[in-house]
Amino acid sequence: MSILRPPNSKESAKPAPPRALPPLTLATPSLVSQHTPCTLHASILPPELACRLFHIMLRLSEDWNKNKWWLFDRVVESPHRTSFFMRRVRPDADTGDMQEAAQYWYNGRQTDPPAVFPPAMEEACEIIERVVNAEMRKRPQFPLEWGGEPPRDGDDTEKVLWRANVAAANCYEGGKEGVGPHSDQLTYLGPYPTIASLSLGTSRVFRLREVVPSDDKEKRSARTYNIPLHHNTLIIMHASTQETFKHSIPPQSTIDLFHPPFPPPASEDPDDTPAPTASNARINITFRFYRPDFRAASTPRCRCGVPCILRPDMKNRYSDPAAPPRAEPSPGRKDLVAKYWWTCYAGAQNDGKGCNFWKIMDVEAEGRGPFVVAPATG
Repeated sequence: MSILRPPNSKESAKPAPPRALPPLTLATPSLVSQHTPCTLHASILPPELACRLFHIMLRLSEDWNKNKWWLFDRVVESPHRTSFFMRRVRPDADTGDMQEAAQYWYNGRQTDPPAVFPPAMEEACEIIERVVNAEMRKRPQFPLEWGGEPPRDGDDTEKVLWRANVAAANCYEGGKEGVGPHSDQLTYLGPYPTIASLSLGTSRVFRLREVVPSDDKEKRSARTYNIPLHHNTLIIMHASTQETFKHSIPPQSTIDLFHPPFPPPASEDPDDTPAPTASNARINITFRFYRPDFRAASTPRCRCGVPCILRPDMKNRYSDPAAPPRAEPSPGRKDLVAKYWWTCYAGAQNDGKGCNFWKIMDVEAEGRGPFVVAPATG
């Protein structure tokens, strides 16, 4: 007669799990802005420049490497090739600190010294900088964002909010190459960074999925957003993207070949093979601003003796009580992070063994800033 047994009170009181939400494709700039902290910009570069930069980067990518790191007790390898570039600075500038930061850009593992931006990348960067700064001026800023710097070249009208000084480049050949869900490390970017991601070549899907805070998991589910990125498209991951979302390039069973509308620049090397008339490769260039207050010399080192990495506490977030209520479709999203952590990541390179070092970032004690809003002291 156990079938007549009254239900367990604890079981009956347990709330039903939140309803799973189906993936949503965001194919227009308005949809991207409505659902995510990103903006989408099609045909961002002049067509000839976009095609020229694609040809140049595709040729350079032949010498790029696949990143390797330790995961538990084995070495894993990224399926795609990647490289890192540093922007050319004034001849009298000290680039030693930037060189060191750039060498530790991937997973806290030391890499080769970066190359400088090729001329076509520099030309594209100047255009993208103007677009990013214009977009940032339209958006409310977070307290711990970079406070900006005075205008340059005698222009005293507007403060410079963002200036790219480094870039990570990736080459995805074919539909099987991609990258799993992740958020970018903030070691040299600082809190609430802005990252401008340029897509060249074949179209691929860029996927975003929110990390739901721990105290919201019983109230709502995360949603996956798929954003098709076509040739010569820029997606700007604005402040709070790295704190609230993980992004990825998922594998695809089929892709459309890219047919470059302009021929490649003439090569000075007679042994170079002719450029293909169609390509299955996507070149991705993510322009970033390494903040001067997060310079390499100020990065804490763990007991392993290597630079720590900086990560946000994505699972413990809150909303600004002074901000107006968020409208649909994301009324419950919390954008403010309670803590950032400096943590050992030596396990990525040291046979999977780290020292478990961690500490909470203290912006006042570490001399960070200027910020949009100075942190409260005391």
